[in-house]
Amino acid sequence: QLQLVESGGGLVQPGGSLRLSCATSGFNLGDYRIAWFRQAPGKEREGVSCINRSGGRTNYADSVKGRFTISRDNAKNTVYLQMNNLKPEDTAVYYCATKRDPFGTCDTRETLYNYWGQGTQVTVSS
Repeated sequence: QLQLVESGGGLVQPGGSLRLSCATSGFNLGDYRIAWFRQAPGKEREGVSCINRSGGRTNYADSVKGRFTISRDNAKNTVYLQMNNLKPEDTAVYYCATKRDPFGTCDTRETLYNYWGQGTQVTVSS
């Protein structure tokens, strides 16, 4: 059974950092792309970042470029989202999602993803 479990969320002050983890099981992570999404209260879910199956291709939303870094460790079946210089507008529930990646591509269109984690809350506040 394919599973995704996010962790690492919490309360942080503006300018601080967090590293989110997406632990996977039940499938060969090396065959799948992973994306991070977030949903703030009262807003639609938006794509934050994605990484292809090998880790050689990544993509970021304009709002997080230069601050967030996505990475993966296929041997540990885990994908990470390092978030630096956090802002109050980064406050949201963060989700990881996955889809088989036969062509080694990266895409944050929500409708493409078949499997989702339960989310982890990130709150940026002083």
